[in-house]
Amino acid sequence: MPEFSYDFDPVDRITVGTVGQPGQRTFYLQARSGRQLVSLVVEKDQVSALATALEQLLESLTEKNPLLSSSDDLIVFASMELEEPIEETFRIGQIGLGYDESRDLLVLIAQEAGSGETGESLDTVRFTFRREQGRSLAQYSHEIVAKGRPRCPQCGEPMNPEGHFCIKKNGHATEELA
Repeated sequence: MPEFSYDFDPVDRITVGTVGQPGQRTFYLQARSGRQLVSLVVEKDQVSALATALEQLLESLTEKNPLLSSSDDLIVFASMELEEPIEETFRIGQIGLGYDESRDLLVLIAQEAGSGETGESLDTVRFTFRREQGRSLAQYSHEIVAKGRPRCPQCGEPMNPEGHFCIKKNGHATEELA
C-alpha cells in the first residue's frame, strides 16, 4: 500500500473554492479531517474535469446498484466555502478518482506537481468521502468554474472587461463587451 503524505479516511468536509478576481483566481481543493486542514492548489480545468468525473462515477454507481442510492445523495451541504486559513500545501499535478465498494466511499488521490525525476519525492494525498459529499462537490465545482470570465463567442477564449485578442477576428476585441 502506498504511503500518503495526507490520508483523510474519511474526510469530514471536502470542497473547492477560489481566491482572487476572475482572470486572477487561484483554485483550491480543500479537505478537513478532524483538526487537520489541507488546501491544494488546482487548475480550473482540473476542477471542471473532477466535477464531470464525479458526476459520471455517481451515475455509474446508481445504475450498477440502485439500492445503494437514496435521497441522501441529493443533499447539498449548507456551506461549501473555503475555510481559513487557506495555506497552500502543494500544487496538484495529477488527480485520480475511484470507488471503495466494500465501504461505499469515493476515493480521490492527488499527487503533487513535479518533474518526476528519479529520486524526487512527491507528496500524495488520499481523501475518501460519501456519495452525498461527492455530489455536492461536483455541483459546487461547476458553480465555481462558471463564475469566471465570460467566454468569447467567436474563439472561446476568456474575455477581460477591456476586451481580448480574438484570433477569429484577427486580433480585434469583441463588440459584445461594450
